[in-house]
Parts: sequence; structure tokens; C-alpha cells
Amino acid sequence: MSHDPTVNAGDIARLAGVGRAAVSNWRRRHDDFPQPIGGTANQPLFSLRQVESWLRRYGKSYQVSLGDRVWQRLKAAGDLRLGHLVAQAGTLLTSGKSELEPELAGLVSELAERHGALTAYEFLCERYLEAHSRQLSVTRHDVAELMLRLVRAEGATVLDPACGVGTLLLPPAAALPAALPGGAERSGAVPGDPAPAAGDDPPPGRPARVLGQELSETSAAITAARLRLRGIEADIVAGDSMRLDGFPELKADAVVCDPPFNERAWGYEELTGDPRWEHGLPPRGEPELAWVQHCLTHVRPGGLVAVLMPPAAASRKAGRRIRANLLRAGALRAVVALPGSDLWLLRRPKAGERPPSEVLILDATADLTPVEPAWLAYLDDRSDQTVRIIDLLADEVDMTPARHQRRDDVGRAFAQARDRFLAAAAVPPDLKVLDQPLDQPSTTLGDLIKEGLVSTSQAPPKMAADGGDVAVLTADDVLSGGAPSGLTTMQPGLIVIRPGDVVASYSGVRVIAEGGAVLGPHLTLYRVDARRLDPDFLAGFLRAAGGRVTTGSSRFDVRRTRVPRLSLKEQKAYGEAFRQLAVLEDALRETSTLGRTLIRLGLDGLADGHLHPQS
Repeated sequence: MSHDPTVNAGDIARLAGVGRAAVSNWRRRHDDFPQPIGGTANQPLFSLRQVESWLRRYGKSYQVSLGDRVWQRLKAAGDLRLGHLVAQAGTLLTSGKSELEPELAGLVSELAERHGALTAYEFLCERYLEAHSRQLSVTRHDVAELMLRLVRAEGATVLDPACGVGTLLLPPAAALPAALPGGAERSGAVPGDPAPAAGDDPPPGRPARVLGQELSETSAAITAARLRLRGIEADIVAGDSMRLDGFPELKADAVVCDPPFNERAWGYEELTGDPRWEHGLPPRGEPELAWVQHCLTHVRPGGLVAVLMPPAAASRKAGRRIRANLLRAGALRAVVALPGSDLWLLRRPKAGERPPSEVLILDATADLTPVEPAWLAYLDDRSDQTVRIIDLLADEVDMTPARHQRRDDVGRAFAQARDRFLAAAAVPPDLKVLDQPLDQPSTTLGDLIKEGLVSTSQAPPKMAADGGDVAVLTADDVLSGGAPSGLTTMQPGLIVIRPGDVVASYSGVRVIAEGGAVLGPHLTLYRVDARRLDPDFLAGFLRAAGGRVTTGSSRFDVRRTRVPRLSLKEQKAYGEAFRQLAVLEDALRETSTLGRTLIRLGLDGLADGHLHPQS
């Protein structure tokens, strides 16, 4: 491979341990910064060799990890071959053979020796999915794990007929690697996750056997490698599941599927008389109903199916007959609304089995937690969140979860939202209006830092906040006022937040009430000497200065923020006023959200009789 490896602005920022804005500044301020050698005007690509030379020349601290070097070598072949090369890397790590040129194969092998084959390959897969996020649809990991639990995949034979890169077939908590060998090299070994020896019993939570089919040969090969590196017996084939079924005789214990939505060219003309259409020929514009029946065909009697569907599939007129037939047969057991899609849960009836009289319909768009308990309760005939099938058949067979919210649920939800809306009210501080502004002596934040009244800290430059067991305060948490929502792993350089610390992002400033979490990426912590400086006082002037920065202005230097020189008693008075304004802002944000919920519940409840005006 003779191509010069290339990097984008994000790659450069990762190499140098800076933000993307810093890379933009380097390009603007330094005439000798390397010129793009590819990409587009919005997504330029630069020569890795030239960037390294420039960073050395300007004394910029950086270190290219082995993982990044492997990734850049793979990328150098171009987007059209990238997926094939990632697949070949998986073939190399699982069989020792591949079509990779010797030097690149050696780098991949070295990466696997240093970090473990599974961790190394998951790193490459993650980068590949990131680079092709618009072309590759990947099921959310929490949804994927939920689907596997709902179909009782542990110890079972599981099929995914549209497996993509294998997300739905990976065992719980295994979709992400234990550690990513990207960024700067760290001392000590990065923990790996070697595959179990062949013949070992599958660990808890894993299927006994996995089968998958995928239209793309590249994605099918990647899936096979991801599973085999986890010691899972896998049979993954490439091909069109609708037109050329790779497992025509298979009856699995469970089927999971996230099929392509709105794919009109699914084979309607060729497959009109196909025996899979047991519940009716899918309309030309309803390919998802073809996938539902394909999945049912491949599950044994009593086996379970979990398939993601577009929300409209629960109510579209064209699919009404098939929905009705699925309900009459006792095959369709639940429709659960998730963020962005619906989850249909089906069970293939056993011969002579009496179909159920009710179906589970649940709205879990705000929280996935209730789904599994509700499904288990339904299977045990003790659910209180069901709808009578006879009522659905007598109507339009509209199974949209929002339409079937129970009467007492609507009323209780409306009452709770109303109480929270009223409780969230806040009042502004009582401020005196002056004819002329006060002329007070002032200083700058930079001077306060020099005088030792304030110290500043930032998170490690390459810190991630998307997995681990250490709570992380993120920029979104600072903006919303919410609890720490990020997670990271223990590593050197983490900044533990204390009560009274002032934390600022580009869009928000907040005084921390409860400590214990660590500072997240893109945040700055200001720790004050509480004997001489009030944190709410400082936070208020930081917020005021940031709010005056307008779009298109020059880069804001926070250290030049003007702060009045006042006694601690006077500072606390200002600080209390600033604190009340912050409380008011949070209350307005909360009441805005609650207000929209309150209006929606009120409209729905009044319209369908769940609510009634007070006499």
C-alpha cells in the first residue's frame, strides 16, 4: 500500500490532545500548516506525514498510538476499500490468513498482541462505524441488549436475518471493547479480552449458537469476526434474505432483527407466491411486514421474535389485514414504542394452542426500564398494560402505543405533570434599579488566578465519557443542571469535583452542590479560596461575560473577565442574587418541558374521554 495515510481535523485533534477548534486556529494562523490533499471543503484530509512534521516543528506535544497508525494505514486505501480491509483484519485475527499486504498485516498482528485480539478489532470496528456513520445503521446497544433478553437468547439458537455488523448478535455488555488502544500510548498493558477456547461452555448471557445473514459481504465478514473473537459459534452468510434465504430450513429458538426501513425494492414482484406470507402478502410499500413474517418462519413453535419497526407500521392502512391476522393467530404479542422506532414482540403459536385474548401495548419512549418487567408479567398472564384484541379488530387495528395509554395512566400522568409544573415555579431576585451604574474597583479572573484566589483545572485531553464505572459531569449536565450522566474508567489525571467548585463550558456555568464525580471533557473547573471569594459571585460574573459574547466575535478570553473587588459580605449578596437567577433559569427550562407534556396529556385526555372539565 503506497498511499500516504491521511487524517481529518478530528484525527489531528486526537493526536495532539487538543480540541477541533485549536486545529482550525492552526490552519488559519499558520501559513505553513499542511494543505489538504483530499476530502472535501467541509471535510478536508491531510497527509499524516506532513502533519507529524508540522507538529514536531512547532513543538506541539503529540504521540501517535499503534492503534491510530493501523487505522490511518487502513484509511489510506480510500473509503471504497476501507470496509473490505477492516473485514480482512478480522479474518487475519480469527484465522491467521488475509489479503492484507504484509506490512499492514504485521501492524494489525502487533496491535492484537499488545492489546488482545478482541479489543484491537473492536477498536478498528468502532473507527470504521464512526467514519461511515451515515451509510451504516447500527442498533443502539441498550436496545440490542434488551431485545436479546426479551427473546431469552441465553443458551439458545439465535438468528438475525439482517445482521449488519452484528450488533444484535453480540452478548450483553459486550458490544464495546474493554479498552480502546487509541490516542496517546499509556504505560502499562491495556486490558484485553481474549476469546475462550473452542468447546468452552458459553458464559452466562450468551446464545449457544448464532446465525446471521447480511446483504453486504463486508458487513457479514465483520460480524463473523466479532463473534468468533468472543468464542461464539457463528454461521454468518452474505446474501439477500428476502430473495435468497441463507437458512431455508432453519427453526431457531429466537429471532432478532433490525431490518432496513422503507426499502421499496424488497422483491414484491418475485415473491408474490412465497410460502412465508402465512398471514398475508405484504403490500409493496410495507417491506417491514415482509421481514416480520420472514422472522416468524424461522422460529420454532413457541419461539420468540423481536423485530424493530417504523412507528407508522402499527397504524398504516395498507398493513391492517396482516396486523389483524397476526393478532388472530396469536403471533403478535406486544408493540412497544421506543425512541425512534417500535419494537414488535412475536411468538410462533404451537399446534392446537389457544391464542391470547389480549396484547401488550407499551410506551417506553422515555425509559426502557419498564419494558422487560412488563413483558415478563404479560407472559405470566398478570399484566395490567394490555389491550383486548377484539377491540383492536373491531376498530382500525391501530396498535400505536400512544393511542392505547390506559385511562388511569393518562389521568395520573396529567395530575403528576400539573403538580410538578406548579412546584417548579421560581421568582426572580428583588433587585434595586439604579439611576447610574456603580463605579467599583475591579480586577480580572486572570489576576485572581495569579493572586491564588482561584485555581483552574481541566480533564485529561483524551478522556472519554461513554463507558466505565466512574461518574462524569458532562457539558450537557452543566447546561441542564442535571446529575452527572457520563461514565469513564479510572485513569491518571482525573479531576474530582468538590462542592462549591465553579464548572464552566462554552455554553453554561454552574456552582456544584454535590461533589464526587469527575470533571468531563470540554469543561473548566474554577476552585475558589472560599475565605476570600464567593463561588456564586464568581460564577455570576463568568455567566454575564459569556452571555455578552456574540456570534462572529473574536475568540473570548475568559481570563479577561472583569470582577469587582468587594468584601466577602458584599460578594455573598451578589452571589445570592446570581444564584436566584440560576434557579429561575432552571425552573423556566423545567416548566417549558413540563408545559409541553401537560398540554399534550390534557389535549389527549379531553379528546378521548380520559379527562373531564371540573364542574
